[in-house]
Amino acid sequence: MKTTSVMIVGVGGQGSLLASKLLGRLLLDEGYDVKVSEVHGMSQRGGSVVTYVRFGDKVYSPIVTDGEADIIISFEKLEAARYARYLKADGRIVVNTQQIDPMPVIIGAAEYPTDVLDELTAKGVQIEALDALSLAQQAGSAKAVNIVLMGRAAKYFDIPYERWITAIENTVAPKFVEMNKVAFDLGFHA
Repeated sequence: MKTTSVMIVGVGGQGSLLASKLLGRLLLDEGYDVKVSEVHGMSQRGGSVVTYVRFGDKVYSPIVTDGEADIIISFEKLEAARYARYLKADGRIVVNTQQIDPMPVIIGAAEYPTDVLDELTAKGVQIEALDALSLAQQAGSAKAVNIVLMGRAAKYFDIPYERWITAIENTVAPKFVEMNKVAFDLGFHA
């Protein structure tokens, strides 16, 4: 089996590390060799965060390079644009339509690009955009954006729905399991 490369990108505090932990655990339970690498950057200050998850029969490196990602799961629009160069020609980006202003926008030194997803689509990038924030709030917490996005991305993995639910039960803190199961389901059926 070929190695599959996934990138989970977002802004510090959005739960990308939990998402990568969930995906890594699920893939290990499915019998794959899995390598995960986390790059925190300025995550504590709302900076860009990227996690690489690679899996297959035998994986030698966790790092994804330009043009290697089969799927990018992006928690924010600008982060999708920032990491689009890593996507394979036939790859896909699952992206939350939420806008989180980076520091240059907050201080007035720059403007947030209004048509970032349209520009990517015009370049031929396959994008599946959804309002994961609204779905997370519907599930019970804005913090569940990560699990909503994992639910949507699950459609691109050959792993049964029930196994994802088991991985949530084994990864998420017990008091948040039910809410995260709802969030996953909302994303999966969005």
